[in-house]
Amino acid sequence: MKEKIYKDIFLDFDDTLYDTRGNADIALVELYEHFGMQRYFDSIEAFTVPYWQVNRELWQQYSAGEITRDYLILERFRRPLSLGRGLENVSREYCLGVSDCFLELCAVKPGLVNGAREAVDYLRSRGYGLHICSNGFREVQYRKLRACGLADCFDTVVLSEDAGVNKPSVDYFRYAFRATGASPADTLMVGDNYKADILGAMGAGLAAMWFNRHPEQDRADVQPDYEIHGLDEICAIL
Repeated sequence: MKEKIYKDIFLDFDDTLYDTRGNADIALVELYEHFGMQRYFDSIEAFTVPYWQVNRELWQQYSAGEITRDYLILERFRRPLSLGRGLENVSREYCLGVSDCFLELCAVKPGLVNGAREAVDYLRSRGYGLHICSNGFREVQYRKLRACGLADCFDTVVLSEDAGVNKPSVDYFRYAFRATGASPADTLMVGDNYKADILGAMGAGLAAMWFNRHPEQDRADVQPDYEIHGLDEICAIL
């Protein structure tokens, strides 16, 4: 029988358990069609490729506390939309309307990362305290948890909006300890984002398991306690 080293598991949500990128790709196609964006772009890729580039940059800035939530929501659509014919001076109202529709479409998508349900069920069966630790937006994250069938699987949901600061800040993890009652010595952080999840957790005194789904990520020369490439590997370790 495996030795249970930890009492609590902090789990990132987006792109660790929930297939945020895959679900958003589907939502972007629906968004493109709903707003008739073929009038402005020669192809859907002419809109989605810049969207993902801008989105990635803005989320990095948001995680570092350099921009606000409202700025991210506006700019991640304003910048790619402004590349469309006739949208060079696209209005704030139009961008926010597109954003609201996008969030609605994303929030009802059920797609999970392969093995997520099995990993969560396994960890629950082993008696770990399970806690979502996410930088996502409050109104969207709870809807996504319900949509993918994981809403009742966690003891606590710790969101950066409630903490008042984002991962990788040590203050986020201090808030998470208070909210969950967990202690650093008995807690493992599992996440896909090397900087936000892994470096953040290790900087706060937690053990860390890096779900390395994106080999192109920049990484420092700091080794996590564990590195996995599929969620099924959790069951062999814990």
